[in-house]
Amino acid sequence: SGIALHGGPLPGYAASHGCVRMPYGFAEDLFDKVPKGTRVIIAPDDTAPVAFSDAALFKPNAQALAAASVRANALERAAAEAANNADQAKDAAAMAADEAAPLLASLRQLQRLKTRADAELAFAEKVLTAAKTGQAKAQADERKQKIAAKVAALQTQLDTARANPKLAAALAAQDAAKAAEAKRADTAKAAHEAQLMLEPVSVFISRATQRLYVRRGFGADFDVPVTIRNPDQPIGTHVFTAVAGNGADLRWTVVTIDSGDNARDALDRISIPQDVLDRIAPTALPRSSLIISDEPLNRETNYRTEFVVVLNNQPQGGLAMRQHPADVAARGNSWGEDGSGFGGWRGWNSPYGGYTRQRGEYYYPQPQGWW
Repeated sequence: SGIALHGGPLPGYAASHGCVRMPYGFAEDLFDKVPKGTRVIIAPDDTAPVAFSDAALFKPNAQALAAASVRANALERAAAEAANNADQAKDAAAMAADEAAPLLASLRQLQRLKTRADAELAFAEKVLTAAKTGQAKAQADERKQKIAAKVAALQTQLDTARANPKLAAALAAQDAAKAAEAKRADTAKAAHEAQLMLEPVSVFISRATQRLYVRRGFGADFDVPVTIRNPDQPIGTHVFTAVAGNGADLRWTVVTIDSGDNARDALDRISIPQDVLDRIAPTALPRSSLIISDEPLNRETNYRTEFVVVLNNQPQGGLAMRQHPADVAARGNSWGEDGSGFGGWRGWNSPYGGYTRQRGEYYYPQPQGWW
């Protein structure tokens, strides 16, 4: 998933199987200096971030940020307490089950017998309903009465077994453990979601899909329709990044990658729903971003990536057809990008590369124009 960035030889032509190759020295510097989650832009031309400000960009609210922090801390404490309670309830249930093991085994046997008897009674009732002659009805009714008596006797035994104080305590402990475990899961989820509110927010707007996507951390938060004026006209690809706090505001830069509108005109063409702004803007932090593009999200975007977008107007922006590696190997060459076999065999009809029967070629996703 995602797109790999690694050191490797740069032969001067498109040779990767979908990774982004970098000079070895630069790769070392990159991995030493950037933390996980850093946004990476790979542009076809030289470009650089420039300072940018606009009223349409997210404006945080100090009170909302403080409240989000307080809520996250409270839910984290609640989750820790719920986890401790769940562990204690589980231990108590295990101890009670050990003490009542023979009784529990007897109860399970009675439950199986009762279930079977209920099924027999239901069948006997169907036979009685279907009986045509008086003799058949009398026989079916007699059998039904016998089975009904059996069901009643088993129910009495079940009630008596459940009334045993030791068994009742074990069953109650099991129920308490299940409830405590459910509370652990619920509070852990709430704490995780609250903690995400303290992460930078990432927003992607696609002209291709006419939708706005929101992420915090690596998880998809939500997506909604968005209105883009003149949706049939190119808007370009622009990456707005909050690089630092600026008093009560944020200081932004923008990188424009692809031709279309300039950054300000692109922002002006988009109408973000107010309820979405109210949900994301008050807790926007440095490293938050707003990305606008003509392109849709790429299939490499998933729960372990940031937004991944491909500039499909670049020569290698989509899938490039390559010769099947078996043909290359037959001529004495290796499958890999540099003779090492890196990239490997992806198998038939793989979405990430594979052999095409129709054209007899091997294809790989290409990195040029990815960002």
